[in-house]
Amino acid sequence: MAIRIEERAAPARDVYSVTRLNREVRAVLDRGLGVVWVEGELSNFSQPASGHWYFSLKDRDAQLRCAMFRLKNSLVGFTPREGAHLLLRGRISVYEARGDYQLIVEHLEEAGEGALKREFERLKARLAAEGLFARERKRALPPFPRRIGVVTSTSGAALHDILEILARRFPPAAVLIYPSAVQGAAAVPALIAALETAGARAECEVLILARGGGSLEDLWAFNDERLARVIAASPLPVISAVGHEVDFTIADFVADVRAPTPSAAAELVVPDRRACLEAVRRTAERLAVSMRRELRAIGARLDGARGRLALVHPGVRLEQQTQRLDDLARRLAGAVRARVQREQLALAQLRGRLVRRSPDRLLHAQRAREQDLTLRLRHAAARRVNEAAQRLALAQRALNSVSPLATLARGFAIVTRADGSLVSDAAAVAPGETIEARLARGTLIARVTGTREGP
Repeated sequence: MAIRIEERAAPARDVYSVTRLNREVRAVLDRGLGVVWVEGELSNFSQPASGHWYFSLKDRDAQLRCAMFRLKNSLVGFTPREGAHLLLRGRISVYEARGDYQLIVEHLEEAGEGALKREFERLKARLAAEGLFARERKRALPPFPRRIGVVTSTSGAALHDILEILARRFPPAAVLIYPSAVQGAAAVPALIAALETAGARAECEVLILARGGGSLEDLWAFNDERLARVIAASPLPVISAVGHEVDFTIADFVADVRAPTPSAAAELVVPDRRACLEAVRRTAERLAVSMRRELRAIGARLDGARGRLALVHPGVRLEQQTQRLDDLARRLAGAVRARVQREQLALAQLRGRLVRRSPDRLLHAQRAREQDLTLRLRHAAARRVNEAAQRLALAQRALNSVSPLATLARGFAIVTRADGSLVSDAAAVAPGETIEARLARGTLIARVTGTREGP
């Protein structure tokens, strides 16, 4: 039996170029990992004229090249600094030209406390723009609360401090505790539930939201937006007492009152018992002084009323009115007599005037006056006529002395041209011209045959 052995040809080699290999590696990385989050320290940061960011992200044992293009880094609200601790989101890729393995960054933020502070400032600005921090929406605390609610952890020192100060300063106030977690992931829902429970039950008049000191991460639950809106919507006034005096949270800004510490909140929410007692003592003293002064005034008014009552007693008034009646009767009789005398005197005067104004006497007087006036009128008229005749004669003589007619009567004439203009100069008349000469009686019409010079 013959055995046939076939020879197989060696497989052909698939040789990659460097460019192809880098491209294949980049495709594998893109498909394999997708989007990743990486945390580390920034180094070798550069920003060329293109606006892109190139840097390395490192930890204690390794480093990673990173690139963030301008379109993405323009959305970041800050420029990272050398050594900053960052949290990045991006995808792994390969820069084919050099074969460099790198992270293409799509999002960048500060890690740890820096990122928390930035988030705190963003939320603070947004809530302030909505008016949640406005002073006009802040409510006043009750001056003497009968029940005080405390939202805090039952195992913390803050509650112990609050209870101790409230018992010392104002023992009559009852304290209702609404237990809640104040740190960690469960803190925000627990705090919201406690605040809503206190508001719904309305068992107290004011709420203290308290927690002791800690880091920014420890207090971060009090920077939650949901908690801030629940505080703003609370039907009860809220005092925020979170952390120490240097710590500020969003709850501090949205609450009606911010206390620097839980102990300070307890001092703010109630008055000091000793101060109240001292105020009561001073008020009692002022009240006693006022009462004594008022009693003295009332006694004086009572004495005055008694004196006035004695003066207005019915018997006294009857005597006074009887005496006044007699006095008025005497005054009335005197007034009547005086009035009668005045009327009689007036009547006599009227009779005298009537006699003096009798019609007969007036008629006789008027007739005498008429005769006198008639005589005077005749004499005056004759005198006026004589005076007028004398003035007329004088005027006639004066008029005749200046009248042109008198001149004409002595043989003179008034010469005029045909148009009526006067002729006073012989040289002004041409031979053959017609002239008129007015005489004392009549007018001559003549024609000039010639003229002579001379006067």
